[in-house]
Amino acid sequence: MEETAQNINSFHLAGVIPVAGQPLDFNFPWHDCLQPIAQNYLAVERSVVECAYAGCETIWIVCHDDMQPLIRHRLGEYVQDPSYLSNNFVQNSSDYKRIIPIFYVPIHPKDRDKRDCLSWSVLYGASRADWTSRQISKWVAPDKYYVSFPYGAYMPEIVKPFRKTISSKKQFFLSHGKKTVRDGEYLGFTFDNKNFKNLLKRVRKEGTGMKAPNQNQEGIPTKVLPIEKRWSARFFSLKKVFQFVMMENVEIFEVPWYYNISSWEGLCKYLGSSKQKEIRRPSKHLLAYHEFSRVGVDNDER
Repeated sequence: MEETAQNINSFHLAGVIPVAGQPLDFNFPWHDCLQPIAQNYLAVERSVVECAYAGCETIWIVCHDDMQPLIRHRLGEYVQDPSYLSNNFVQNSSDYKRIIPIFYVPIHPKDRDKRDCLSWSVLYGASRADWTSRQISKWVAPDKYYVSFPYGAYMPEIVKPFRKTISSKKQFFLSHGKKTVRDGEYLGFTFDNKNFKNLLKRVRKEGTGMKAPNQNQEGIPTKVLPIEKRWSARFFSLKKVFQFVMMENVEIFEVPWYYNISSWEGLCKYLGSSKQKEIRRPSKHLLAYHEFSRVGVDNDER
């Protein structure tokens, strides 16, 4: 019976978009992920579209509670799967559309200002996706995670031809100039649960706390660290964490062009390039504000 259930169980690819992390150098009243990359098109929206093209069944945006309302106001509660938008081989193709729910995950209070770097947001988003799904059923728990960063600018639809590869046991990385997230670039990639456990263990082990790791014979820490040396994990870079992703059974795709927009200088360079004209906001059929119908609420009265 268990073997039969495993055979009919569909592959669950969870998209993770890390937003919570140490602030960049923009210093605007809104969050850094809300920077415009085209007319009426924000950086975090591009990441959502990339996850949709990658074939994610769910999308998990990791953000603090205070930044969630504005992000949710732009994105809503779900997007459409672009592969199901135009099906010319069936009648009433609108009945075959597939929605991808968006979940907003706040960083745990015990991690805020202690481990909440962008890398930790990726790992925490994966852990919450797994835990929440398992509360429903172990059969809907994520088998794999696709990560899209708001601070990398490239065409989100380039991952569409690799949907089958992404939703398989093979690891998938985007690269530019032979550099990937392992080199600190904001390029999409996947990792499985085995990689997740290994990365989580490393962050917890290498990150410092309030007290020095040296202990006396009674096992009591010998001294308290100065403020500037406490909670070092909040400053962990992508390279420091994801260089340990295992590169076994992996497929790497070199993107035609890519810009790092994690700084004001990088954003200006991208906006002043000719490639910026290639990115346009998707149609409202794919990306628009949507909410699920509430239980026990007359939709005509909303």
